[in-house]
Amino acid sequence: MTQQGAAMQTYNNELVKCLEELCSKREELNRQIQQEEEEKARLQQEIRVLTDKLSRINESLARRLAARADFDRTIAETEAAYMKILESSQTLLSVLKREAGNLSKAADL
Repeated sequence: MTQQGAAMQTYNNELVKCLEELCSKREELNRQIQQEEEEKARLQQEIRVLTDKLSRINESLARRLAARADFDRTIAETEAAYMKILESSQTLLSVLKREAGNLSKAADL
């Protein structure tokens, strides 16, 4: 019976040792899970901050693009009006030169 008692003691010691190893591995796994959960929470916070920043930048960009379109429209309208003024000035100058020539001819008679 002593031999059986010794064998039982050996089995019991091995069982306790295996159980302690499993508990140790579980503790390590728990530590890793905790670290990953903390990292996940940190990343989610960063995503929230970046999403808010992206939203503000998109709104600002939309306003600036609209303002640039207004500038482009105003510049194009002004350039078109300026070209009309130049054309009218050329026409006026031509008429004035022609009339001045006619007046000179009439004065010479």
